Amino acid sequence: MNELDRLVNACLLAGYTGAEPPSWVHSALAEGLAGVTLFPSNLDGGRQAVLRHTRALRRTAPDALIALDEEGGDVTRLDYETGSAYPGNLALGEIDDLALTSGVAAAIAADLKACGVNLNLAPSIDVNSDPDNPIIGVRSFGARPDLVAAHGAAFIESMQDGGVSVCAKHFPGHGATVTDPHQSLPIVDCSVSVFRERELAPFVSAIKAGVHAMMTAHVLYPALDPDNPATLSRRLLHDLVREELGYNGVLLSSAIAIEAGQGNPDIGAVAVRAFQAGSDLLLLGPTDGPELVDAIRTSVTEAVRAGTLSIETLETAAARVSTLRAQAAPRDLGLEAARRALRVDGPVTLTAPAVVVELRAGGNALGEAHWSLADRLTELGAAQSTVLVSEGDPVDLPSADPVVLVVRDAYRTPWQAAWVAEALAARPDTIVVAVGMPDDVTPQVKASIRTYGAGAVNIEAAAERLSGRNLGGAS
Repeated sequence: MNELDRLVNACLLAGYTGAEPPSWVHSALAEGLAGVTLFPSNLDGGRQAVLRHTRALRRTAPDALIALDEEGGDVTRLDYETGSAYPGNLALGEIDDLALTSGVAAAIAADLKACGVNLNLAPSIDVNSDPDNPIIGVRSFGARPDLVAAHGAAFIESMQDGGVSVCAKHFPGHGATVTDPHQSLPIVDCSVSVFRERELAPFVSAIKAGVHAMMTAHVLYPALDPDNPATLSRRLLHDLVREELGYNGVLLSSAIAIEAGQGNPDIGAVAVRAFQAGSDLLLLGPTDGPELVDAIRTSVTEAVRAGTLSIETLETAAARVSTLRAQAAPRDLGLEAARRALRVDGPVTLTAPAVVVELRAGGNALGEAHWSLADRLTELGAAQSTVLVSEGDPVDLPSADPVVLVVRDAYRTPWQAAWVAEALAARPDTIVVAVGMPDDVTPQVKASIRTYGAGAVNIEAAAERLSGRNLGGAS
């Protein structure tokens, strides 16, 4: 993959269907894809399904953006099968208690973090000025700009303080329309002064609150740009948001398939227009698939070659997305602690896939959990073969391939201690990984990792050091 393709990947938020990430998503993440959005089609199984997806995705890209729509109330993904555990925006606006709104946002942030989600496509800070609106309604805090602005800012600040990045939506406002953008192009035919007093106020407040991202809307404001909906409008995205309001966070497009459905079936061309207008990150739907990603890259390459889209525009967009990924990077306290507990002596980073040998002591009355460094290294492609040693098995190690010997309290079991000593005599360069008491690392050992436990995070930390990769997010 060339650098231009990687640059485009860095500006795409993909989607997919099914109960697990498909292989093309893993490949795209390895080639710089910014992240994915989880949709209802991924959520058979509730919160456990969300966690299953996020764990799988983060094994490939620890700092990927993993987004979903968790507004509370009517729009929930964590509780898609049962209904939300939290009231939505309209109820919170009716109560009008900013501390309560902050508390709800903090609680949702904690739920999202527990499921591995780091970007919430919420809140809706549209002013629902038309009660016949079919797309916003109870998703809005209300019909008063000042109320929506205040509660939107409280929600944003609390959620981001809770460690989850926020993408406020739908700029420049989707509350004064009676049209569903999935059916036809919504038009808000108001004056510039009404727009500034009514629609714009919550977004100004969101920017002041430090919102990490804002989603643009598929809506036309003739008084502001008579020719282009907001997602494709440079007047709105660049002139107003960047130049006038001074916002430098990420602008996430609404699903560009919606834009394409309004007269331009060439989604690649729509993607180019979105970048030209000022979008940094393009939202793709669950059924768009790898073919669309390829089509977007092709269209962008053609536009760059034709001089209608500059490399600098893409580089600026990718830099903003990179900043968002850093802001949203999951902080895994357990893994951070496991990393800090590691004690390493000698050369332990593998230069080639290893033969991984595991000796396991018998269990005890505590009912110890399953562990296997061999399994994890195999998943990472860092193990060419694995051996589980039982009592009576001979010491039969390769003469040249790297050997990783994983032991847990072998020093307390005579046959295991003797097996380890014979293995080290045959291959003094064996890397010993002690996942129990550190006494397994004897003076005979030349290279070792001591984890001080066999918990999943201890195993993960050891796998990081052996493979030379950071596997589990920032530390």
